[in-house]
Amino acid sequence: MRITVLGKSPAWQDADGACSGYLVEGGGQTVLLDCGPGVFAKLRGVVAYEDVDAIVISHLHADHVMDLVPFASGIRYRPWEGEPPRPRLYAPPGAPDVFTKLCEGGSMSPDHLELAFELSQYDPAEPLALGDLAVRFQPVPHYIPANAVEFAADGARFTFGADCGPSEALCTFAEGTDLLMLEATLLEPEPPEDRGHLTPFEAGEHAERARAKRLVLTHFAAEAGADWVCSEAARAFGGPVEAAHEGVSFTLEK
Repeated sequence: MRITVLGKSPAWQDADGACSGYLVEGGGQTVLLDCGPGVFAKLRGVVAYEDVDAIVISHLHADHVMDLVPFASGIRYRPWEGEPPRPRLYAPPGAPDVFTKLCEGGSMSPDHLELAFELSQYDPAEPLALGDLAVRFQPVPHYIPANAVEFAADGARFTFGADCGPSEALCTFAEGTDLLMLEATLLEPEPPEDRGHLTPFEAGEHAERARAKRLVLTHFAAEAGADWVCSEAARAFGGPVEAAHEGVSFTLEK
């Protein structure tokens, strides 16, 4: 299984960067995890977008979904030879209403996404099988419903924490994972009653409790600095720590 970072920025893009987006290749599938602003262009630099089999959305904040609109435009308006592709789009409950508003806000037809993608609302309590790629979900604390996502193929596991505040359930969900990718948004913790993100130190604590084999930090602003977020996480996690950046790939083998 190979994971390629297409975008790692938080809610605002780094210069020449993109918001949340990751390409997961394994189990005979090419899957896009999240599709935030700037991700579609980054995707096209790595694979042909018609080769994407499925898209999985962790939650419905704009920085995780907005580039579904240009992706859909590419499918609907490009002059294809034969039938255009129709990737499967798996999104959390409530997605149709959010996608309708997203399209209308961009002066597109309300069904723009549904005309391009085969849309399904997933139940976070139920696993998905995408070819030989197994997908599981775990609700995590955020300002709106959000889900950590795990991909498993050929004996390897990749766990994406999505946007989340402190969560013991996430640690249990990620127990022993080969690669744990966690957000490191905050420089300082939020007030206890308003937790929806992690500091890099807290990300390290979660990786340590999960006994992850490897930690990759994402969803942090360039101003924080990759060296700083890694050093903060390493104070809590004894394993390898890396910072995500656009274009980097991680290969997992059994």
